[in-house]
Parts: sequence; C-alpha cells; structure tokens
Amino acid sequence: MPHDNLRDFLEAVDRSGELVRISQPVRARLEVAEIADRAMKSAGGGPALLFDRVTLENGETSRYPVAINIFGSMSRMCLALGVDNLDAIGDRIADLLNLKVPEGLFGKLSMLPKLAEIAKFPPRTKGGTPRCQDIVLRGTEVNLDDIPFLVTWPKDAGRYITLPMVITNDPSRGIRNVGMYRVQVLGRDTLAMHWQRHKVGAAHWREMAARGETMPVVIALGGDPASIYAATAPLPPTIDEFIFAGFLRKAPVELARAVTCDLEVPAQAEIVLEGYIDPAEDLVLEGPFGDHTGFYSLADYYPKVHVTAVTMQKSPVYPATLVGRPPMEDYYLGHATERIFLPLLRLTVPEIVDYHMPAPGIFHNLVFVSIDKQYPGQAYKVMNALWGQGLMSLAKVIIVVDREVNVRDPEEAWWVALNNIDPERDVRFTPGPVDVLDHASRGFTFGTKMGIDATRKWKEEGFEREWPERIEMDADTKAAIDTLWPSLGIRLS
Repeated sequence: MPHDNLRDFLEAVDRSGELVRISQPVRARLEVAEIADRAMKSAGGGPALLFDRVTLENGETSRYPVAINIFGSMSRMCLALGVDNLDAIGDRIADLLNLKVPEGLFGKLSMLPKLAEIAKFPPRTKGGTPRCQDIVLRGTEVNLDDIPFLVTWPKDAGRYITLPMVITNDPSRGIRNVGMYRVQVLGRDTLAMHWQRHKVGAAHWREMAARGETMPVVIALGGDPASIYAATAPLPPTIDEFIFAGFLRKAPVELARAVTCDLEVPAQAEIVLEGYIDPAEDLVLEGPFGDHTGFYSLADYYPKVHVTAVTMQKSPVYPATLVGRPPMEDYYLGHATERIFLPLLRLTVPEIVDYHMPAPGIFHNLVFVSIDKQYPGQAYKVMNALWGQGLMSLAKVIIVVDREVNVRDPEEAWWVALNNIDPERDVRFTPGPVDVLDHASRGFTFGTKMGIDATRKWKEEGFEREWPERIEMDADTKAAIDTLWPSLGIRLS
C-alpha cells in the first residue's frame, strides 16, 4: 500500500530502523542544519532525523517537530516510492511506452489491467474538511514566525522553506504545475519566491504579470512522499505532477480546495500556505542562499508572496531539507529521477544504454552516458540530442562511453574515459543556456558546455591504429579461485 501522508512514511522509516528522534533542544538557526549535514555526509546518506524540540528565533520551543533527510538514502527513496529498486518504476514506464494493441479477443482483454492502471492516476478532490485544514488561520492570525523554518548556512539571507510543493495553474490552459523552489521568509505573512526563469511556475507568473492579473499560489508542506518527489521531477509542462505521483504510488492523490484561493492542495499535507502575487508590486531582494552547488547563490530580485491563510493538521510535522556541498539528501531525489526517466530519454535517443549524474556533478555539471555505438560520430549526435532535452540542456559536461562501461560507477567511467580520449580530437565545446546557479559561466544563465567522446574510435573518425583490449581474467581461472578462496585465509574489507 502507498504511504498516504508524511506521518505514515515516517512510521515506515522508523520501523526500518532508519529514523533517529532527537529530543534535545536544537536551534532552527544553523544547528538543525549542522546536525543534518553530518548525517547526510555519512555512509549511505545517514538516517532520517526527527527533531522534537526546535528552538525558534525568539527563543521559544516550536510546537511543531522538524523532519529532515527523509529521502536521504537509496532504501528510503525506494520506500517512499513503494519499490525494491528504482529501476522498477522505469520498467513500468517502458512497459507502457511499448503498449501495442494485440491481435484477437484474449489479447485485447490482456491489455485491460494496464489500461485500468492508467485510469487510476488522476487525483481526486476530497469533500468535507480535509486533514490539512484541521486548523485554519487567516488574516492577522497568520504568523510565519511560529513555524520552525530553518536558517541553513551562516550567510543565508534569512529563514528558508526548502522542501515545498509550490502549486500554480497555467492561466491559458488551466494545467496545474507543482514545483519545488526555495522560498525565503520575509515576515509574518510575506515570502520571496525563488523560481528560476526556466521553471514552469515562473512562466505562469510572467504570463499573469503581462496580463496584469493577480496570481494565486499555494505552498504545501508534507503529504504523501510520491507527491513530494514528483515536485522535483523534470516533467513536461503539460503533465500534472499529481497525476505522475498517482502513477508512482499506483493510487490517486487526494486533493482539497484551498480556503482563500482557487487552487487545490494535497488533502494530507501537514501545513499549507495560501497566498498571491501582485504583478503591480516591485520584486523583492531574495538571497544569498547556500545552495546545492556548495556555494552561496547571490541575491537577486524575485516576486513577493502575500500569505492569506495558513492551514494545517493537528500537531503537524514540518518537513525540510538541506542543500550544500554534495553528497546531500537531494542526490537521492535526483538519482530517482535518473532511473525513472531513462525510458523516456530513450524515446528520442534510443542508442542510450544508461546514464548517471554523480553526486560531485550536482546533477547538471557532469553526465556519464553509455551508448550502443553503431556508426562514426554517434557520440556527438547523442551529446547534441541530450542538450536538446529539457533540463538536460543545462548539462555542463557530457561524457559518452561505450555500452559495456558501467556509468553508475564513476571510478570505472573516469578510468575508461581518460584512457580513451585524445583531448584535441575528442573534446567539443558548444554555447547554450546554463543553470542560473552556475557562478562560473561567462554570463548569467549563458555559457559553454563540453562534450567528450570517450568511445572506441573508428577508422572514419581518424583513428588508424589498433584499439587495445581491456584486461580481463579468464572465466575458468576465476571459477577455480572462487572455489579455493575460503581456504586461503585472506580477509578483504
């Protein structure tokens, strides 16, 4: 059964032995982050943490515990999405993509379970009072200072919301978007929304601002783990993230109407901030912020959100995350995306065997790709194709290797790549868009990318010499030593 809310998920994490409850008083300013950082950088991502006594800015103890690093291991990421292996979700997607109408009545009947599964995905709106609206605060009752939003790094501009589901609607097509953008807390009822220009929420805001229309926006905290993950997924703007979450959890996401704006919110959210952006208002300064690059992103101007209502469950848990020098919790969220979206990537680049974005590359700085090379120049074809794929357009370095290379092992991938390249022959540079957070680019959001062809070179690619074979022990010798090994007394760590 899928986890319907954050509490269910935390209980499952606790049963698995991966949750640590911290009862000592810990400050929301820096101290929670320092403890979380040490946990995240331990072997395997460390445990999930639940802080029961968090000290607010005014010295009082928060009424709400803080959960952090809840997705920060491979096992918890699988638990969140209800699978034993993240590739299982990619296999489901591949199965649907290969769906063909078979011959005969019995063949057609065999399709019904798959078609029925697809029909379950759309979210359902719940009647009555949802759990996320057990408590409703409006107007002067709203005080964001009561919620234990974290200051995560010493030079951050203030308190930040770091694990939100930011919900907006496309003003032209009415399609919902759920994104995960950092949000700075400015005051009792105001926020700064940091959505980068290539994000869907930012596109909605630009269109509504051009029309002079006030934009409703909702920030949901907590809910079912599949929905929280879906907010991070690089979906096309025409796909509702809650539909995708329904696919992941194999059950619809339950929604409810917001109380002060015309949007729907996860009925099982812990806390919901409802509000609006006025296009007539000036932008506000947001940042600096210690970001997932491991460096502070600089201050810039973004829209101000006015909070009209705060709704919550009784005794809610506040979910947060921490970003900074990798590895961090976001690596595991990104790794899930990598595995889940491989079949969709193969739709347009079918020669891809596998790909991997190692933690030090912070997703967009380094991508290893293995391909089934069938003709000269194919590595460059793949690079260019990837740079045309959504957020992959921001990839700074793409390294293409042959199909047998295990790109999920960066040491092996680097070893093969560095052996296989002649730098002048095999490296290409191309201009294009880069990540907003790339502080090294020649311009804001514009710079160059590097592609490295680390495949075996063909004669047509200018290689006239004999290509060497990789050293491998023969199978018979390996089998003989496998039999002998227990008697040798050699212990390997």
